[in-house]
Amino acid sequence: MYAIVDVETTGLAADRSKITDIAIFIHDGEKIVDKYSTLINPECRIPPRISMLTGITDEMVADSPKFYEVAKDIFQKTENMIFVAHNVGFDYAMIRAEFKRLGGSFQRKKLCTVRLSRKIIPGLRSYGLGNLAKSLGIKITGRHRAEGDARATVKLFEKLLNDDAEGFIEKSLNVRSREATLPPNLPRDVFEDIPEATGVYYFRDETGKVIYVGKANNIKSRLLSHFSGGEKKPLAMLSRIHDITYTLTGNELVALLLESDEIKKHYPLYNRSQKRSNDVFGICEYEDKLGYKHFAYNNLKLVSEPLATFYNITEVRSFLMTLKEEFDLCPKLCNLQTSPTACFDYHIKKCHGACCSKERPSNYNRRFKKALKSIGGGVDNYLIIDKGRTDRESSIVMVEDGKYEGFGYVDKEIPIDTFEQAHAYIKPYKDNKDVQRILRSYLRKSSGKQIIEKL
Repeated sequence: MYAIVDVETTGLAADRSKITDIAIFIHDGEKIVDKYSTLINPECRIPPRISMLTGITDEMVADSPKFYEVAKDIFQKTENMIFVAHNVGFDYAMIRAEFKRLGGSFQRKKLCTVRLSRKIIPGLRSYGLGNLAKSLGIKITGRHRAEGDARATVKLFEKLLNDDAEGFIEKSLNVRSREATLPPNLPRDVFEDIPEATGVYYFRDETGKVIYVGKANNIKSRLLSHFSGGEKKPLAMLSRIHDITYTLTGNELVALLLESDEIKKHYPLYNRSQKRSNDVFGICEYEDKLGYKHFAYNNLKLVSEPLATFYNITEVRSFLMTLKEEFDLCPKLCNLQTSPTACFDYHIKKCHGACCSKERPSNYNRRFKKALKSIGGGVDNYLIIDKGRTDRESSIVMVEDGKYEGFGYVDKEIPIDTFEQAHAYIKPYKDNKDVQRILRSYLRKSSGKQIIEKL
């Protein structure tokens, strides 16, 4: 038995959108045996662009039941049924999100009529419901309303059942096939060829354009987390994935560096990370007229050479507090207190008195320099040697005169002990604040990795 479902919603992101219209047709494999349809009050405003598309307005749903009032009906209607929808990931994720908000769970076996249509009716120009219905002579009455689209999906599914000579529907119900988990337009063999290895991956649309770039220690596992609906990724992105390509890197650091470069090169539609420019803060250092070293922070636009970057004040202050505690620094000289006299820590005997000239600048600055080095400051020339893409090679990341030069790979049998040797294997990449942040973070956590410093 099948529950053929369509929903209309206030948006495309399951975690932020609500259902406004739902239709469920119960089908026994030959005919419709039951039907359920209702508008739903989403308890929020319906965006005008959505109303223009669906025709559903705030006034239309004002007196309709809220989701919690129909949740039991929806659960019972679909219980023990195979959940069928056109781009099933969208409808299924929306319903799951509604149940999750109520503290419940919703799990059903799924079939996607987009993926099935590509298998059973290959060669069509488009597999969107409107174009597909037109190609097959299926009339849709009430387009972009749940009942109209669901009824058209019923007719499509009946044709798929009738024409499925290869048994694709039965194969798709096999859990190992992952057919219902994969994006509707992604060929299964593309996914199956993805390795369980560290690297950078690219989601591409039907024209081959990169729409998302990510990195992972296990690319295949990471992709499944994208597709499972357990993340706050736009469902619209998943429906636009037609291909996935990847580049193996061998280790996480090179993956992070390459991902950062590729995001800036392609500027993908669905990447927000490293495209942010507002409310970014940078830490800097300076020496006052008495010779004491200070840490300070400000908006990144006002910090020419940041030691580290952060995306909110809380992160900045937490980071400086950690440095203060670890290296026994003065909170006033770390920009954590603004007292006109000695800091509070001095009064409770937790500060040596640099803030009131009770400690010699040379003594205080020795501890400050250790803190500075811990975040990458003062180390201007170094190579990072790490795992390569195979057991026979190593990766090399180069920073010279404080500038990130790039990375490369070398056979493990070739010794790399100097910068001169490493230069021959480095592919140049652009330096920027995001790369510097990645490197500083790595240096703070680099115990056990080989780092060669140039004197």
